[in-house]
Amino acid sequence: MKILIANNTIIPVHAYGGTERIIWWLGKELCKMGHDVTYLVKKGSECPFANIIEIDDKKTFAAQIPPDTDLAHFHFEMDEILPVPHITTVHGNSSSPKTFHRNTVFISHNHAKRHGAEVFVYNGIDFDDYGKPMTQNKRLYFHFLGNAAWRVKNVRGAIDVADKAGVRLHVIGGSRVNFSMGLRITLSPQVRFHGMLGGDGKNAILQASKGLIFPVLWHEPFGLAIIESLYFGCPVFGTPYGSLPELLGSKPYLYPDRKWNGRVDAFQSEVGFLSGKKMELVEAVKEADQYDRQRCQDYAIENFSSKRMAEDYLKLYEKILNGETLHDAAPVFEPEEGGERFLPLK
Repeated sequence: MKILIANNTIIPVHAYGGTERIIWWLGKELCKMGHDVTYLVKKGSECPFANIIEIDDKKTFAAQIPPDTDLAHFHFEMDEILPVPHITTVHGNSSSPKTFHRNTVFISHNHAKRHGAEVFVYNGIDFDDYGKPMTQNKRLYFHFLGNAAWRVKNVRGAIDVADKAGVRLHVIGGSRVNFSMGLRITLSPQVRFHGMLGGDGKNAILQASKGLIFPVLWHEPFGLAIIESLYFGCPVFGTPYGSLPELLGSKPYLYPDRKWNGRVDAFQSEVGFLSGKKMELVEAVKEADQYDRQRCQDYAIENFSSKRMAEDYLKLYEKILNGETLHDAAPVFEPEEGGERFLPLK
């Protein structure tokens, strides 16, 4: 099959860039399976295993699709009528009313449900890019992984949880002084900032971490940081929003019916703990050593590989090529009336 993967960015990415890494791993796995992959991406991109077409801003996307393409897979939304069968993956959250094409895919069950849809494919990572982390080595601190400039990622909350638990925290994705969302200065010597770190530098920090502190204040669409952390043997301590419960649970589709101590605002599994109450996260962080690090790694491999992601997308590709649509009706996103901009962490 000749597959075009399109994203309005440069590949490969070397530091922060979740979507770029996802399309890289997807294309790589499709090539391994014998498919012919071409990327339609920004100038400056390069790839050793697939063809590259640089986006020409003066042309429509439809005009840049090779005529022998069997299917085009876009990773951003656009309104053009395309000359070939196509599918679009939405990676982010919506904020205003929107109607999506019937061949739109989301990246978690919760993400799809909030957008009036049913079809989703979990992101997967190429574990070969991370080596084989040790799980029995000495662990020294906890970590936060994400774009700390986004208030919804809540690095302040992670710092507060670590401080109250009396543990050290390494922040990957932020700096000690931040002006982008209002002045934030972190003075605590127990917190170390690494900026937008990727590759071996990031891996080295995860290798020595006891766990990920991830108290997001929004409905996380997926959360690549969760899977990366689990692979390094790090249990996850976060808030029960968006995809987090299903990513940590053995039966994600049943999340609305799952309860912890009779509650739906807290969730415990073999690979992490989620709660909307800060002090419960503090106590869970203190007990991080109770988690089996090897099980955390095995869980990530079993559920979130790039091979599994590619296989799941191929099933959808085949459905579209057979003349079917992924949804019977176009998914419609309607914002919750009176919905909070930031979800609570009390």
